[in-house]
Amino acid sequence: MNITYTNQKNFSANDLQQLFQSVNWLSANYPDRLKMALDNCETVFTAWDDKKLVGLVNAIDDSELTAYVHYLCVNPMYQGQGIGSELLNKIKIKYQNYLYIIVIAENEPLIKYYSRNGFQHIDGRYVFEIQNV
Repeated sequence: MNITYTNQKNFSANDLQQLFQSVNWLSANYPDRLKMALDNCETVFTAWDDKKLVGLVNAIDDSELTAYVHYLCVNPMYQGQGIGSELLNKIKIKYQNYLYIIVIAENEPLIKYYSRNGFQHIDGRYVFEIQNV
């Protein structure tokens, strides 16, 4: 298997929907909006197995100090092969001169995963959201 990486936004709404469905994310229900959101996002790196989108990371930044990793997803059939780590590495390189690269871990395994990839868990910080579904 030869995984290729790109920062070209050459994905379709269908590509995104299939990837996001593979990880059971709500965003998969809105493929056209998801594509528009990622097309308008400053930073998107994708991983491909031939013509199949198998991984994606994106970041939203303020152009100077802070970058927020919004999505990191890898199709479960491709997890454990270093694809997510490679995608995160591309983010870390791009934003190496920023003061902060922020990511939110939604569960205990993700805290461990991000820690293995160089992120520090910050005790006492809490995440809030409004979900308009």
